[in-house]
Amino acid sequence: MNTKTVAVIAAGAMVALALPASATPGSGVSGTVVARGTAVEKVKTRGNAPYDVVVQNLTIAPGGHTGWHTHPGIAVAVIKAGTLTIYDGDDASCIGHSYSAGEVYVDPGYGHIHLGRNESSTVALEIAVTYLDVPRNEGVRIDAGDPGTCTF
Repeated sequence: MNTKTVAVIAAGAMVALALPASATPGSGVSGTVVARGTAVEKVKTRGNAPYDVVVQNLTIAPGGHTGWHTHPGIAVAVIKAGTLTIYDGDDASCIGHSYSAGEVYVDPGYGHIHLGRNESSTVALEIAVTYLDVPRNEGVRIDAGDPGTCTF
């Protein structure tokens, strides 16, 4: 075999390796990312099966809040715009933890009482929330009484 033939075979092999072996292109599919953020917490559900997964876009006006509540399962919130400040119903010091656009708040649910606030006086807060382990055909929110830990 001459040098030219070996070079052609080698080039063909390199092209073949660069192509997907058994790719099956999609058809008629489009997708839109609603929000994206980086999470640091791990997520583990209690394994209620079957369960619903619900995705919801929320907007909280400047100075607005969610009221005290919990969720039947885990809630993963991606902050799209503004800043979400979370107050934990068990925290007697009432120190809020803030999450800005591009960050993720993972609420453990299952009775964890909390309140989310938009403490800005000018910027609307936009959040994309994915609720996991929601009992079939039930709500994603469970109202809770004021635990008396915070005075706003």
